[in-house]
Amino acid sequence: MPQNTPSILRRLDWFTVLIYMALMALGWVSVCGASYDPDLQLSVLDMSTRPGMQVVWIGTSLLLGLILLGINERVWTTFGVAIYLLFMVLLFVTPFLARETKGSLSWIKIGSFSIQPAEFAKFATALCAASCISRRGFSMRNKRDFLLSCAIILLPMALIVKQKETGSALVYLSLFLMLYREGLSGSILLTAVSAVSIFVVGVKFSLTPIEHIALGDLGTLCVCLIIQAFTLAFVHSYTPRPRPTGRMLAATAGALLAGYALVRWLLPMVSLNVVATGVVAATVLYLIYMAIRRWMWHYVFIAIFAMGGLSLHAGANYVLNNIMEPHQQTRIRVFLGMEDDPLGKGYNVNQAKIAIGSGGLKGKGFKNGTQTKLKYVPEQDTDFIFCTVGEEQGFLGCATVLMLFLTLILRLIHLAERQSDRFARVYGYCVLSIFLFHVFINVGMVLGLTPVIGIPLPFFSYGGSSLWGFTILLFIFLRMDTARERLT
Repeated sequence: MPQNTPSILRRLDWFTVLIYMALMALGWVSVCGASYDPDLQLSVLDMSTRPGMQVVWIGTSLLLGLILLGINERVWTTFGVAIYLLFMVLLFVTPFLARETKGSLSWIKIGSFSIQPAEFAKFATALCAASCISRRGFSMRNKRDFLLSCAIILLPMALIVKQKETGSALVYLSLFLMLYREGLSGSILLTAVSAVSIFVVGVKFSLTPIEHIALGDLGTLCVCLIIQAFTLAFVHSYTPRPRPTGRMLAATAGALLAGYALVRWLLPMVSLNVVATGVVAATVLYLIYMAIRRWMWHYVFIAIFAMGGLSLHAGANYVLNNIMEPHQQTRIRVFLGMEDDPLGKGYNVNQAKIAIGSGGLKGKGFKNGTQTKLKYVPEQDTDFIFCTVGEEQGFLGCATVLMLFLTLILRLIHLAERQSDRFARVYGYCVLSIFLFHVFINVGMVLGLTPVIGIPLPFFSYGGSSLWGFTILLFIFLRMDTARERLT
């Protein structure tokens, strides 16, 4: 350790450390409850049990955090890119070294232990992104800088997908929140949100007929309305005055009402979807006209967005039915409520809902969960550990855990914003983005609100790789925070 260790400990944000320790303690209690077997009267500290091994992971994580606090913060700013390249090589060779585990090639066995390089590549990617963005003259408006920052994020995603770990790969998309903080145009995020909305709504309601109309499906109508709404929002936000938003809104409403009346009473053989699609097409033509009249490329880009939305909807069902694997199709249909598969792809989520719901307000008590005892929920001490919290600790326990995570996220935002050095701020936002994604998706998939993609709940899910990975992410940032005045 360096000679200034006492000053580092004095400047350390102990509030964040206490939240970290509280989450690990509650996580260990949850692992004990999830792994409890009434037929085996073993001590929770027995190394042959998962609770016993989790104590080892927690102890080594605390030691790892202490070591990271003793490493000079300049190491990360100097060698961030080199660390990133090293982990990219490791991700590349992992499928060749790993043994297939539950269909995945992401675990490398070392002696009696296994590690998952994808968990450690997160901090390396965050360091490289911080090194890139903190360069002098970097700007998100510069196409080369923007593409470089995207490449840094997308490269580990591609390598992890090759390991058949789509869930772990999707975590890296959370880093686009950091890019938004550093100047990424909000239009890109809005476009991404609209694309997801178009895909989900178009697929879910593709076979739902429009009430009182013989022809047409609700999916296409809703998609056209979504495209039109986002198009108007883009026109209002990204074009200079005078804006034609009011005229476009009035014309849209009038055309849809007239089209509905026409289809409903005069031409019942015409689909209302044709009318809605025609409104979007007319909007595209109007935007092109405005681009020529005012000689502004903003209108062209918005017109391309509208046409792209229609194309995405047209191809969504084709992708679902012809490109995705059968298990992926079933998982999406179950998640969207298009199919009921309580004994197949929907089994885990249904059992998790039963476990959480049965906990009530105060829960059944430690080790008293029936879903746990009877092993109804697979992966209950890893990906689905939050249902153990709900069953044993009830609503109050779930609320406490979620409040702790919310406090941690808000505290990390505060720490990131108080950094005087851009490198530390960017890295801090990478850390909080990754934590936020993990918590939101993991809890959401247990409640049936998000797809099941198999990612751990930070500090709760059993395993050394995830616990060490989250510890490294957090304590590197805490070390930077202790030196926030020296990093300038």
